[in-house]
Amino acid sequence: MEEYYSVEGEEELVIGQAEVWQLMHGYVDSMVIKRAVELGIPDIIHRNGGPISLSQLASGIDAPRVDSAYLVRIMRYLVRRQVFNEHNQHGKIGEETLYGLTRKSRWLLTDLDTNLNPMVLLQRPSPLPSSPGGFVKEGGPWDFASQNPQLNNVYNHAMSCTAKLFMKALLPQYRDGFSESIKTLVDVGGGTGTALAEIVKVHPHINGINLDLPHVVATAPDHAGVKHVEGDMFEDIPKADAVLMQRVLHSWGDDYCVKILRNCRKAMPEKGGKLILVEIVLKDDGSGSFGDVGLIFDMLMLFYTLNGRERTEAEWKAVLEKGGFPRYKIIEIPALVSVIEAYPE
Repeated sequence: MEEYYSVEGEEELVIGQAEVWQLMHGYVDSMVIKRAVELGIPDIIHRNGGPISLSQLASGIDAPRVDSAYLVRIMRYLVRRQVFNEHNQHGKIGEETLYGLTRKSRWLLTDLDTNLNPMVLLQRPSPLPSSPGGFVKEGGPWDFASQNPQLNNVYNHAMSCTAKLFMKALLPQYRDGFSESIKTLVDVGGGTGTALAEIVKVHPHINGINLDLPHVVATAPDHAGVKHVEGDMFEDIPKADAVLMQRVLHSWGDDYCVKILRNCRKAMPEKGGKLILVEIVLKDDGSGSFGDVGLIFDMLMLFYTLNGRERTEAEWKAVLEKGGFPRYKIIEIPALVSVIEAYPE
């Protein structure tokens, strides 16, 4: 294993991490293709006789109401998987994107004698319970975890595992982010306190407050320098010099995020204060070792949360401004996530 301690070895490990994320979430491909077939997307494009715009596609779906914001995310993912293709109408910047069939989606047409739709619809790849329509009901996996101690334990261990992984990548790259000016740091939705414990180990001047729901905090072990607090981020957040949230806002729609962010602002000093978000920042061109993984997580948020989503920088900027944080900067780290440092003035 010694070769992994070289720069080239570290880069290989990062690539390997991205590949494992893709392998463990391989069921997402099946899940999204199934949803596309259920909505009749390949047939709608085929009936059009050629590439079709998003608005035309939405109008062709047999449903009382079609949310274009959801539809465009599904199409973005399936374009990446080459199930559909996309291009501008006249090849000009600013033209509306059109979606067409590929050799893959031609196997999903119901009016062909030979198609794979019955096999697609037979698949049940989802590891979590979801609503009959494919989109989870309000509450998401957290409600299931609160009612099922075994699932709660598995879920908390999974969150703790990823928190440690992200902190291992973050702390060497973000040493100045936890400066001496931060005496108190609250981790909102911090699970069992793993991330905060890692931060306090490296920066012992920080008093850590781990805020999470009662059924989560109840299973949290003791960590030196960390105080566990039961609470609800939608109601109140403990006062602190800085607020940390890792992989929290991606689970919620914009309106919910704004409410959480405003509570974060209230928790900070009147002057100063800093918000530290650890989140995926999607690249418009899908570049980077974790480009595909970001889109996989976007589909997970689409199916398992209430309007949750992975966001591009422009989408993060809009949410942060509405939440009271007009200034921000992004620090990229060698991991699935980036650090978004935001300021209230």
